[in-house]
Formats: sequence, structure tokens, C-alpha cells
Amino acid sequence: MLEISNLACSRGDHLLFSELSFTLAAGELLQVEGVNGSGKTSLLRTLCGFMMPAAGEIRWRNQNIRELDEAYYAEMIYLGHLNAIKDELNAVENLRINAGLAGCAVEEKKIIAALRRMGLRGRETLPVKVLSQGQRRRVALARLLFSNAPLWILDEPLTALDVSAVGLMQELIGEHLAHQGMVIYTTHQPLEVAGITTRRLSLS
Repeated sequence: MLEISNLACSRGDHLLFSELSFTLAAGELLQVEGVNGSGKTSLLRTLCGFMMPAAGEIRWRNQNIRELDEAYYAEMIYLGHLNAIKDELNAVENLRINAGLAGCAVEEKKIIAALRRMGLRGRETLPVKVLSQGQRRRVALARLLFSNAPLWILDEPLTALDVSAVGLMQELIGEHLAHQGMVIYTTHQPLEVAGITTRRLSLS
């Protein structure tokens, strides 16, 4: 379980939010809502351990994530609104590097299978720079398919995706939750997972 207690986050001298507390259990889906500048991305990055909170505590499996360090990062995957892929490399090479940075070795056949499920058959070995924005986003999202992390933290995962890709993402999230995973996300587009009630957290 992820537990957040009295969390506060600042950007410079500006306090974005404070006294924020919630929990997330296996199989739960949480959407973080708020106007631009309310701190949605800052909250997600703080939950990942990339930013220090101004106050409060984040606990994973009853331990502070600062104490867990690498053990926490091994159980969490973060996808930001930027794709974090290199244009000069192809999709397979990008995902192999991403997997390596995450500390896991993935067979090429699994990477190719993930790309094909994301609708990129025939584009696996093309330089990413020749792909459309939607296709680049699909490459980045393919990381989810071979990640063993139970906690997914997704910042605007539907950016640049067409209707079919949005449907696929909803399907993937549903499968992850059915296997006792958990997901926190932000989005400006509708995202509904069949059979799941989305919890909502509003930052104001």
C-alpha cells in the first residue's frame, strides 16, 4: 500500500498544496485533478521520490520511501508527459536502454511483442524521429508491458494518442489492476476502465 500523510509541496516560494493525505491499495485507480499550476505533476514527481516534499511523509509497504531508496524504485514506474526517448535510436533500442536504466534485462522478443501490442508492427526498427507524435507516445507506453512494477505513476499518458490507442491504454490499465497493481495518473482526456471505479483527488 502507498500511504501519504500531511504532504506539502512547494515550487520556489509558492506553496502548491499542503496537508494532503490519502492511501492507495492494490487494484485501485486514482486520478489527480486540478487546474494548470495546481501541482499535479509536482505531486506525481514527489510520489516518485524525484522531488523532496516541503512537509509530510510518503510510505510504501509501511516504510518511508527515502529509507527504501532503490527498493522502492524497483516497484514503481513513472511515465511523464514527455516521452524520454532518443530520436536517433529505434523503438527497440530505446526500450532496451530504458529497461537497463530501470535495472532489468528484457529479451528482445518481449520488447518487440510489446511494441506490436501497442500498434507498432513494422515500425520496431525505424528511427524514432520518423514516427508521428502518437507513435512516439506508444513507444514510451510500451515500457508498461514488460515492467514488473506494481505501482504505475502516469502523467498525461493519453497525450497524442488516437481513439484506438486510448482504448488500448484503458485495457492495459484494467489488466494491471486485475493483477493487483495500482495506478495514479493525470489526464485532460476521459479515461474509463471497465469494472473499475476511479477515485479522484482534486488539488485546488
